[in-house]
Amino acid sequence: MRKYDVTGIGNALVDIEFKVKDQFFLDNAVEKGLMTLVDEERQNALMKVINTAEAKKQCGGSAANTVIAVSQFGGKSYYSCKVANDELGKFFMDDMKEAGVDNNLNPDKLEEGITGKCLVMVTEDAERTMNTFLGITQTYSVADVNEAAIKDSKYLYIEGYLVTSENGKAAMRHAKKLAEENGVKVAMTFSDPAMVKYFKPAFDDVIGHSVDMLFANEEEAMLYTGKDNLLEAREELKKVAKHFVITQGKNGAMIFDGDTFIDIEPYQTTAIDSNGAGDMFAGAFMYGITNGHSYASSGKLASMASSKIVSQFGPRLKWHEAKEILARLNP
Repeated sequence: MRKYDVTGIGNALVDIEFKVKDQFFLDNAVEKGLMTLVDEERQNALMKVINTAEAKKQCGGSAANTVIAVSQFGGKSYYSCKVANDELGKFFMDDMKEAGVDNNLNPDKLEEGITGKCLVMVTEDAERTMNTFLGITQTYSVADVNEAAIKDSKYLYIEGYLVTSENGKAAMRHAKKLAEENGVKVAMTFSDPAMVKYFKPAFDDVIGHSVDMLFANEEEAMLYTGKDNLLEAREELKKVAKHFVITQGKNGAMIFDGDTFIDIEPYQTTAIDSNGAGDMFAGAFMYGITNGHSYASSGKLASMASSKIVSQFGPRLKWHEAKEILARLNP
């Protein structure tokens, strides 16, 4: 028996989420719909023009959201990350503790610096646009990987955003190798179309011969494979992933279980905020496959959970909502 269902590695960011009009992007030269890395000066300039009183603050980062979801559904998860010895770093640690996720953060050993922040701008069409200042998480490296936690996990979950730095990429490769040497399965998420577009060689390097599980949305799947339709892209993905999930937004998702493709139906919802939908899908799905559910059942749970997430503001369920979704899955 392994102690953890999923150990995640990725960026530690405090998400500051707020609603904007499309005009906000024009006025402030923000590219809509993407995650853009910015420096602290640029992020502070944006902070000055938003209504912070209405902003929602939570610990986040792609893989952080996923391992929190695993925990909320009743799984056991661990997160390996890096924050600074500042107010937001302490906020991140407290929020992780409240979410029931074990982690490598020691309040007495935090380095001086600035904890990463992600400004999440949500428009009326429910699309999320992110401007991220990585801060100290940009120095996340092999030294921050908790080897014992990985060895004691069913799955290692790797966040694709780490490919933007050489030290992050080295940490991804190290964690993957360690997992494989200890019989731990490896899952990876591409995280964002921009990551695939600009860092494909880095992904090739990390993936190597293959991963056990890959998460991608339609755009990422086609960008990575160089195909212009999903049917060809999914065949190409078989070459690098033993199993994979392609999320399709309002059209549900497609799962390859190693033998066949499984179509996952969407759940009707009114979308107001797409932030965290992919992270939630991955978290619910990872909980399912590490706790005795079939791929089809895990996909159904993930679809239900992500449909709930897009119907509300913020990337995280409340604890009672996770229990209610599980109850709907197993009436």
